[in-house]
Amino acid sequence: MSAAMSPRRATGSLVLVGGGEWGPGARDFDADLLARSGADEVLVLPTAAAYEHPDRVGEQATTYFADLGAEVRTLPVLHRAEAEDPTIADTVRAARFVYLADGSPLHLRSVLKGSALFEAIVASYQGGGVLAASGAGATLLCDPMVDPRGGAYTVGLGVVKDLAVFPYHGTAADHLRERSVDLLPKTAVLAGVDEQTALIKRPDGWFVAGAGAVTLYGVVGTPRYTNGDAVPGLPV
Repeated sequence: MSAAMSPRRATGSLVLVGGGEWGPGARDFDADLLARSGADEVLVLPTAAAYEHPDRVGEQATTYFADLGAEVRTLPVLHRAEAEDPTIADTVRAARFVYLADGSPLHLRSVLKGSALFEAIVASYQGGGVLAASGAGATLLCDPMVDPRGGAYTVGLGVVKDLAVFPYHGTAADHLRERSVDLLPKTAVLAGVDEQTALIKRPDGWFVAGAGAVTLYGVVGTPRYTNGDAVPGLPV
């Protein structure tokens, strides 16, 4: 049984960011997450940006988290071989704050699915760490996963089941958003998450933080939640 499928209840924080990570609208919740984690270092995985200047991901994260009093270690995981490296997996398993940067969810899935690294990521989160993921990472960690090639659905990694994330909700093309809403499986909820906004799962429930809003589809009334709101009814 993989770590993602383990019935053990997670004691950490899962942070699903709608894109635009490390902007001013995310500063307050990232500072809070650092405090909750007790970490003074954030491990950043630029994997999803492997073909989009991954070096810039590390540079941006380093500058951003330095202002919050934390160091950044960028892990050189761009392809499958690095995801099976036991040294990298051990580093992640021991981490208190792991961040999956934005980019291509399909490439990120090809690297992480069934890997030693993914097992370590989930172990860190289940053991009390912060697992943050933006855009590509946010939709991939759920199952079903919004397919970026047209807004339909494909298989995600299942850290949270029966929840899908639609990132960049406030700025996405209307036809893509409408397609994801129309094709949503009846057993799932779709969370439209704005940029610089996080849907956060803690042991005591789900919450929204950041500059924008989270809109839920597949539930009565299509409710919208903003910074500080608790979000009832989402999968545990």
